[in-house]
Formats: sequence, C-alpha cells, structure tokens
Amino acid sequence: MPAKKHQMFLLQIQLRNSITIPYKLAKFEKIYLPNLKTSLSYKIYETKSQLPENWDNLGCENIFLSSAYFEILEKSAPINMSCHYIGLFKEQELVGIAISQFLDLNKLESFGDRDRCVKASVRKFVLKNFASHVLLIGNNMLTGQNSFVFSDAISSVEGIKTLKKATNDLKAKFKLMGKKVHITTFKDYSQKDVENFASDAFSKNYKYSVQPNMTFPIRDEWRTEQDYIDSLTKKYRDQYKRARKKAEGIEKRKLHLEDIIRYEETIYDLYHHVAQNAPFNTFFLTKNHFRIFKETLKDKFLFYGYFIDGNLIGFNTLIKNGDTIDTYFLGYDDTVQREKMLYLNMLYDMIAYSINKGFKEIIFARTALEIKSSVGAIPMKMYGFMEHSNKQINKHVPKIFPKLEPEVAWQERNPFK
Repeated sequence: MPAKKHQMFLLQIQLRNSITIPYKLAKFEKIYLPNLKTSLSYKIYETKSQLPENWDNLGCENIFLSSAYFEILEKSAPINMSCHYIGLFKEQELVGIAISQFLDLNKLESFGDRDRCVKASVRKFVLKNFASHVLLIGNNMLTGQNSFVFSDAISSVEGIKTLKKATNDLKAKFKLMGKKVHITTFKDYSQKDVENFASDAFSKNYKYSVQPNMTFPIRDEWRTEQDYIDSLTKKYRDQYKRARKKAEGIEKRKLHLEDIIRYEETIYDLYHHVAQNAPFNTFFLTKNHFRIFKETLKDKFLFYGYFIDGNLIGFNTLIKNGDTIDTYFLGYDDTVQREKMLYLNMLYDMIAYSINKGFKEIIFARTALEIKSSVGAIPMKMYGFMEHSNKQINKHVPKIFPKLEPEVAWQERNPFK
C-alpha cells in the first residue's frame, strides 16, 4: 500500500475509534459506535417500538429488561425519569441489552420528609445544587442487577466497557436538551460482578455501597407455609403467632385490574403516605402505575389488598421474574399498620405464597432491614460505580458521598433453628 494511502487508512481508523457518530441526531433515536478492538457496536433506543424484533430472546432472562416492562415505563414512569434502552451488537447479532435512566431531581416534590436533621438538609442542598441530574445504567426503581443481560458471545467486561461508552452519547443527548449530567453511575452489583468493572474505563469512578439487598432463599424442603414455620426457633414462631393474632379482622384479597382501577385513588394515597415518610426518595410513582403494570404484565403482576370493614387499609405487590419473586411497592394506613402488625403480616404472606408456588427466592429489596431479617431474609451487599462530571468535585466524591448517605442502624437476625 502506498505511504499516502496507508496514512489515510490509519487516520480513518483513529477517527472511527474516537468519534461517536449519532444517527438521526435531531431525534436521537439511535446511536451506532463501531469498535474495532472488540467488534462490538451499540444502538440506543427511546421507545419499545424501536427495539429489534429479537430483543426478548435476551429480555426473557429478566422481566425488567423485557419489552413488556419497557412499555410500562413508557406509559407510567415517574415524571422526573427518562428511559433509554441499549442494544449491543457483534457484527449484526444482538449480544447484549441494557436499560439507562436519567433522573432530574429538580422535578421532585420532596426527597422524603421523615428525617429533618441537619445532615438531611445538607444532603438535599448538595443534591439540588451539584447532583440533580443523574444518569444511571440500571433501574432506580428496583434493587439488584437489573442493568443488563449479555449473551455468551461476549464477556461481561466487554459488554460493560461498551455500555460505558454509550453513557457518553447519552450525556451528549441531554446536553443538547439543556440538561448537563452531573453524575453517571452503574448501580447494584454483587461482589462477583464488581470484578467486571476493573478496567481503565472505570479508573476514575468511586465504588460505593449503600444498604444491602435483602434476599430470601427458599429451602428445597419447604413445601408449605407450615414447613417454614416449623423451621423457626421458638422466639420467632411466637412472633409469627402474635402477628397473625393481631391481624384478625383483616380481610386479604387478590385484586384484579378492575379492582385496581376502582381503588386507584386510595391505593395512591396509601403508597404516597409510605413514600413521603421514607428517609430518602429520588422519584415518586405516577397514579396510574399499578393499573398499567396489571394491564401489561397480567398474571405476572400480583396485587393484594388488605381490608377492614370493606375499607382498603393496605396493599402489597409482587412480580414473577422466572423462579424469583420480586417484591414491589406497597402502602398502608400507618395507624392500622402499628396496631395490626400489618407490614410483618405482609412479609409472612409473601413468603407463604412464594413457597406454595414453588419459587426459589424472594427479593425483599432495601428498607426495613431488621424486620425483614427477622423473617429470614439475608443481606447481600451491593456495589455501584459513580463519576461526577466536574473533575474537581469527582476527586472529593469518596469523602463527600459517605457523609451524605443516610445512616441505618440495624441488627441482623437469624430466626431459624
């Protein structure tokens, strides 16, 4: 090859590796980035209708990465959240799928009103002024690794590095909209997953850990709720009996779509009361969220209402995700919850259902760590990776972040013999 043509060829390679070329930039529907080293490219989608037809070949592995779930987000995501879906390709083959969410914390009515201490006030000030625009790979409405699924055709390291590149294009998109991303984060990974982030792409990221994910493994020998009860020590069998005794007079009903629509106002009030009194929130659900969930996922979404004298005083929700049950949002009348030990009874009901239906695990997520531990849930430490767009602030994130994280004092329990 002549020297001049050779130099031009090298220049083309350099350009392809350093420049991201947006496709249909005005709408920012898709982005395609060739990468000669890994042979991976990616496309970013804004809607379910844009997804490749074979998306659910991988999406079937996690319901929260399925096209059906994305439809729910399009119809009822929190008002301060924008979602994008990322497809990874090896040549023309779809080899990875992921979800990204952008949070605009300036649109929140509040961050949660339970804590009114100085630390909480400082946290709200810092978030509003220096971290109000957050871009994450993952799902801020859930706990656990619901970020991505990769096929066996690529390694997790390859896939994650490519997703990191995709965040640069997403940041460019929001900048065009006048929204500068302050923080970019990948969230909720186990210790084993963390190994896949050990690359130069994450060298300036702060590895953080917040409250653990409370998981409940279901033992093979448990066939009925009674098997679970029999495995408890006397202290926790007595707790179970006391809770069930307190719940006398409460009627539990499985609600169908027409019921959810009928009680929508009350459902939202019960949910909002619990959410508003949480120590910290980055979003609030829309009023139609549970209705859309039921319309879309049908029998994979379970909604249970708790009634006294015909009045709805609490509810909980479950999602079937393969052989796992994910607990979702709930709500209750606080005065009834205390008197009737309603929350604890809900936990027992979730365990009973999951055992009876042959599921392998329950994801109880975060919050209420000690009471979940008292029924047998186990804490799983989760990690995330965070980078601030301001280089000077980013240097100090390891010192700043731990001081802003809400403190949760709790004692782990072991209720089993």
